Amino acid sequence: MKLPRRQFLHLAAGAAALLAMSHIARAQTYPSRPITLVVPFPAGGATDPLARVLVEHMKGTLGQTIVIENVAGAGGSLGVGRVARAAPDGYTLSIGHTGTHVFNGATLNLQYDVMKDFEPIALLANTPQWIIARKTLPPSNLGELVAYLKANPGKASVATVGIGGGGHIAGTYFKQVTGTSFQFVPYRGGAPAIQDLVAGQVDLMFDQSANSFAQVRSGQVKVYAVLARQRWSLAPDVPTADEAGYPGIYIAYWHGLWAPKGTPKDVISKLTSAVQAALDDATVQQRFAVIGQEVWPREQRTPEALAIQQKAEIEKWWPVIKTAGIKAE
Repeated sequence: MKLPRRQFLHLAAGAAALLAMSHIARAQTYPSRPITLVVPFPAGGATDPLARVLVEHMKGTLGQTIVIENVAGAGGSLGVGRVARAAPDGYTLSIGHTGTHVFNGATLNLQYDVMKDFEPIALLANTPQWIIARKTLPPSNLGELVAYLKANPGKASVATVGIGGGGHIAGTYFKQVTGTSFQFVPYRGGAPAIQDLVAGQVDLMFDQSANSFAQVRSGQVKVYAVLARQRWSLAPDVPTADEAGYPGIYIAYWHGLWAPKGTPKDVISKLTSAVQAALDDATVQQRFAVIGQEVWPREQRTPEALAIQQKAEIEKWWPVIKTAGIKAE
C-alpha cells in the first residue's frame, strides 16, 4: 500500500525522533551493569597493575563495577580475540599494547584484525624499551657495545620473552641498524629472563623499562640506552640511542583501551571521558610512575589519537617483522 506523502514524512520524522531518543536514553543509562575489562596477560607483569589502577578510578566516574578478567595465552591473542567476538555494547573491553595490537598482527595467524575489529577508546600510558646487560659485560656505553658486538659476531646472547615479542623485534631492528649480530635466547616469561640476566647467564636484553627498572636502579644490571626520542623521565640519567650516535632506534610499549567493532559512539565517548578523568588524577599518575608508566598528554588520549598511533606503528614494524621472517611460536 502506498502511503500519502504527508503521512510518509510524518512516519519518517517519528522514526527519526525515536532513534534519536534511543541514543539519548542509551547514553544516559550506560553503564547499567558491571563492565568486564579483559587483560590478555596473567596477573603481575606490566599490563595487569596498570589496568587495576585505571579501573579503580574509572568505576567511580562511571558508577559501575569494572571486573578485571585475565585471559592469558598466545602472546595476548586469546584475550584480545575474546573481546573481538564480544557484543559491541560497551560491557566487554580490551586493554592492550604494542605487542597485542601491532606486533601480533604480523607474527601470528589471528582470527581477527587488530585494527578493523575494534573501536579505539584512548591511549593510556607509555614505557620505552631500553638495552640492559649483565653488569660484568665489558662495554661501558652504547658505542662500545656496538664495537664489542661487531668484534664478536654471533657470540653475545640476548634474552627475549618468546619469539615475536617486543624484545625480539627491538633486537632484530637493532641488528639491522647497527650491522651487528648476536643470538636470541627465548624465555617463557620476563621474570626468568631477568633472573638469568642478573645471574650473568645471558648477556643482554631489550626490555620494557618498566619491567627492569628495579634491577637497573639497584645496580643488578647495567643499562646502555633508552630507545626513545627523549630521555625517560623516571631514569633521566640514561642517555638515548640518539645521543649515543645511533639515531632513530625508537621502540616503546604504549597501552591503549579498545571496544569491539560497532560499539556505539556515545558509549565510546563516555568511556573516553572516564579514562581522561582517571589519567588527569594526580594519584593515578603517581601510581603509574611507580610501575614505570608515563601518562600520555591529554590531547593524545582520544580515540582518534589511538587509531593514528596504532596505524603508524603497524606501518613501521610490520615490514621489519616480515623482512626478518619473524613468526611467533
